Amino acid sequence: MSQIQEVSPQEVENMIENNEELTVIDVREDEEVAQGMVPTAKHIPLGQIPNEIDQLPKDQSYVMICRSGRRSMNAAEFMKEKGFQDVKNMEGGMLKWNGELVF
Repeated sequence: MSQIQEVSPQEVENMIENNEELTVIDVREDEEVAQGMVPTAKHIPLGQIPNEIDQLPKDQSYVMICRSGRRSMNAAEFMKEKGFQDVKNMEGGMLKWNGELVF
């Protein structure tokens, strides 16, 4: 059983609107991201997470996003294993996102 907390797309949207201190990371591939991303999200494809993780501060809050929630859960679990304390997964991924998109 995963130790990763899941947050709803609505909760993520509220966190962004309230300017909460969090980093949203979209782990989808380039062609998926071209269809729109969550505002403020940083794009790091899943395969690049192991290479990029050292550039990410461990004391920040992170919400991981993908298309359906499965790949982002894998990324969140990986980050947790590497010592990141506050990592959440957006349940349902972009399939459940009804908020604004940036291109």
